[in-house]
Amino acid sequence: MTNELGSWSPMDPDDVVHVLRRAEVPWWIAGGWAIDLHLGRRTRTHEDIDVLVLRPHLPRLREQLAGWDLHAADPPGTLRPWPVTEELPLSVHDIWCRPTPTADWSLQLMVDDLVDDGTGGQQEWVYRRDARIRRAWRTLRGPASNSQRGVLAPEVQLLYKSTGPRAKDEADFRQIAGVLSSSERGWLIGALQLTDAQHPWIGQLRALA
Repeated sequence: MTNELGSWSPMDPDDVVHVLRRAEVPWWIAGGWAIDLHLGRRTRTHEDIDVLVLRPHLPRLREQLAGWDLHAADPPGTLRPWPVTEELPLSVHDIWCRPTPTADWSLQLMVDDLVDDGTGGQQEWVYRRDARIRRAWRTLRGPASNSQRGVLAPEVQLLYKSTGPRAKDEADFRQIAGVLSSSERGWLIGALQLTDAQHPWIGQLRALA
């Protein structure tokens, strides 16, 4: 894929495991690949590959990719180099990665934040588009994860795809909606009711109950 920000030759999930295997912090394959990994089959072409990471873990991941050419989407829709020593501002949520400055882009890091759970206990993942939606960050790990590879929970990935869904997002929803567990489906319905109570996916999900 080629766009105004450059060409993509995305990794596949096994490549991501190889590159990030020593990072020693949690990460989750996201985007359309997360849907396909949960289904156990490839349903469409993937023009890129997304990996969800948590902001407190960025320094360790930056070290792991120290030899790579990384650019922050800052501001969104543009790219600028991300030096190894820079702490990114909270406004940055996307980082494009490639092995060298002349290579195609091969990996995109999606950066999400943590908040205190209000009890002085565990920190929670917070949905960047609506801070009312949050959950224990360890529950971001979906059932397709294994000892080497984290995969984002399908209901969380669908929530991200629900805002202005593109044709591929609608296709991903149709592929996996019917195999969501009752708890996954219930969580997604609740989240969508907060973000867009008229979202058409709500009725479709309820019809599957």
